Amino acid sequence: MIGFLGGAYLWVKAAHVIFVIFWMAGLFMLPRYLVYHQEADPESPENAIWVSREHKLISIILNPAMIAVWACGLALLVSSGAAFQQWFQLKFLFVIGLSGYHGWLVGYHRTLARGQRLLSGNALRLLNEVPGITVVVIVFLVIIKPF
Repeated sequence: MIGFLGGAYLWVKAAHVIFVIFWMAGLFMLPRYLVYHQEADPESPENAIWVSREHKLISIILNPAMIAVWACGLALLVSSGAAFQQWFQLKFLFVIGLSGYHGWLVGYHRTLARGQRLLSGNALRLLNEVPGITVVVIVFLVIIKPF
């Protein structure tokens, strides 16, 4: 039993991991959707289909999962007192970065929905690698705790 969560600590930790998986799944899917959307003609019926798909992914999976990740993560942080450990501080920076990336993806979804194409398909394909690289760093920090 750790901190104020007591016996619920492991349940909250399990929920945190589950919602991280949902969030990451969405962060892997949305950039791919954006690539395909980017390549659709803004005036085509296909464009409207991509807008709808992206909106559903964002509102049903991505946003709720991110909120749950943050809520569970902050509860674990307060309960465990890990805030002063260097591995956690670096992990926290990466999570903030991933949250910013999430926000940027949602913003680019809105840009595409307005018919604007600001990036190339190749740029979006490269940006698709951000969550994978970030999660590798975060997992190593959490499991190994190198400092």
